[in-house]
Amino acid sequence: MSRFLILSNGHGEDLSGCLLARRLIILGNKVDAFPIVGHGNEYKKANINIIGKTRSFNTGGLGYNSLKGRLNDLFNGQIIYLLKKLFLIFFIRKKYDYFLIVGDIVPLFISWISRKQYFTYLVAYSSHYEGKLNLPWPCKTILRGSRSIRIYARDFLTSYDLKNQLNKEVYFLGNPFMDNLSNLQKKVNNNFYIALLPGSRVEELVNNTFLMLELLERLASYEYFGKIKFNFALVTDCKIETIQKILEKRNWQFVKKLICPNEIIYCYKFIQVNFTWNSFAEILNKSHLAISMSGTAAEQMVGLGKPVVQIEGKGPQFTKLFADAQRRLLGEYVFCCTEYFNRDEQIDGTIDLILRVIYAIKLDNSFLKNCKQVAKKRIGDRGATIKIADDIQKHIRNDR
Repeated sequence: MSRFLILSNGHGEDLSGCLLARRLIILGNKVDAFPIVGHGNEYKKANINIIGKTRSFNTGGLGYNSLKGRLNDLFNGQIIYLLKKLFLIFFIRKKYDYFLIVGDIVPLFISWISRKQYFTYLVAYSSHYEGKLNLPWPCKTILRGSRSIRIYARDFLTSYDLKNQLNKEVYFLGNPFMDNLSNLQKKVNNNFYIALLPGSRVEELVNNTFLMLELLERLASYEYFGKIKFNFALVTDCKIETIQKILEKRNWQFVKKLICPNEIIYCYKFIQVNFTWNSFAEILNKSHLAISMSGTAAEQMVGLGKPVVQIEGKGPQFTKLFADAQRRLLGEYVFCCTEYFNRDEQIDGTIDLILRVIYAIKLDNSFLKNCKQVAKKRIGDRGATIKIADDIQKHIRNDR
């Protein structure tokens, strides 16, 4: 039995970290989690022990965030919080045989200065962004180091690029965040489903919800959308009461509330929307199209071989810059209205894209086939959790 500490840096990274943790436990290891940003809700749901106190920040970490969002987090104690995390890692590091990094430079740097052997799933970086991956300093030094046992990339292009840059093996075995969708069976019926993905960080989620509701209200001018099933995917941290207040202020009409699943249904004119909590996997699996202001959920949708229409937000995370980076990451079946002067033009342009994508899904036989080809290239096949965890276990066994 080996002892692992999983370091992850954000909501999507926690999901992948949790899936890898569960598999490593099945293989006979002891695993604890160390979510650097956020409360580690995915680990909690899986009853995986979390080390240390947790805290959320508006941006959810570092990266493609607005300057205002970064400054707010810094003034709200992000630096002090991270220093405390670093001190705790030093205090507990000898309890573990290996660290498993899920994310970016932050957990990677912490592992490096802790002088532990580590496996790395580099989910936050891709060569698709610029054609060649420019890792932040001192990533290359860390990944080339003797304590860096194994590196797993998030796509084939990145694995090939990094292998040449680092002069060591880099493996692409798929992305674990797809594996919680694997066992869901899609119900066959004639309905057309659209998922609405406003994100996972509450303050930004609420602002994104206002924009998405404006879009839905404008869609109510088209009789066609009365036939479509809309599912609004929400996280636990966003309370039902918060959404109900927003809807009632905008003159949406209450239809009914379901306790299991945790769901409320509202309508605006002839458009009906299900607002559902903690049902991302079910919603993505049955949807034909997603309207998105999210990170990991959009990646999962593309991984399922389905198109995504983005709406650029004001951040702190899902900004114009983030949306542009996501399109480069995920490929040509992520669509976005980028040429607009005001909110009305943005919504009109987004509606035009939604109509075009729906027609392509229904009328162009090659459209969904090409979506699936892109999914395989950009995200990979299912079963990444088992492949990565088993590869780690095999390496440990051979090392002994």
